[in-house]
Amino acid sequence: MSADSREQDNDVGKKVFFVAPNSVVQKEMMADLVHQEYEVHLVPDVTKAKTLFAKYPDCIAFLNIDDGLSEEGWEAFIREVQADPVLQRVRLGILTYNSDPELAKKYLMEYRVPCGFIKLTLNRGESTAIVLKVLEANEARGRRRYLRIQCRENTRLNFRDAWGLIEGRVIDISSVGMACVLDPDKAWAKHSVIESIQLKLNATVCMVNGIVMGSRRLERQENLYVVLFDPKTAQAQRDKIRNYIQWSLQTAIDADLA
Repeated sequence: MSADSREQDNDVGKKVFFVAPNSVVQKEMMADLVHQEYEVHLVPDVTKAKTLFAKYPDCIAFLNIDDGLSEEGWEAFIREVQADPVLQRVRLGILTYNSDPELAKKYLMEYRVPCGFIKLTLNRGESTAIVLKVLEANEARGRRRYLRIQCRENTRLNFRDAWGLIEGRVIDISSVGMACVLDPDKAWAKHSVIESIQLKLNATVCMVNGIVMGSRRLERQENLYVVLFDPKTAQAQRDKIRNYIQWSLQTAIDADLA
């Protein structure tokens, strides 16, 4: 792997997969991790996991060994991943409610899983905190501070100003801002304030205020505007954006799995 490739990977961060996830991970921990700006995905079917690993070889994968396969099956799965030269950069970790120290010793000493043996607890906050420490130690977020995703064509926005109704499409979005194309384009200057922007994110409507931080000309002869959301944006509205990001991340991986 070249130095340039490593630097690029560090810029964008790593995909984090939860293989055969339990209900707590699916319903609660995922939202917490997206809130912390990590790119997380669920992989319910362990038989498809290695295909994903090959497509995203710099990933981190937490294996829920309480489900999906027998103990022997999980051991075979780990050996296969570790023996495959294509998957040598995949970093595995174990999730389980089993507190057996011999089980932990086996995965840590014999299989040497780099992302550890994580004993889950009924306290969601404790379990999430442990996973976060592992992700931080493995630089899963890379250099970026915020998770940004490319949006679908039907991700729209609208607002009203002195010219009337302005519509547009969102090109990419994060919890702190977005890039968008506006129609009609009134050539908004840097630091222009845009109030009461209605974002249509999948089936959710979100209301934000924003300030134009800059623009650039696209090949389609359109201006792409970078808009920073008001820091005072209500938490409920930011949560809608993060829920959309989580949905979009999972939808993309579901397409790969299909």
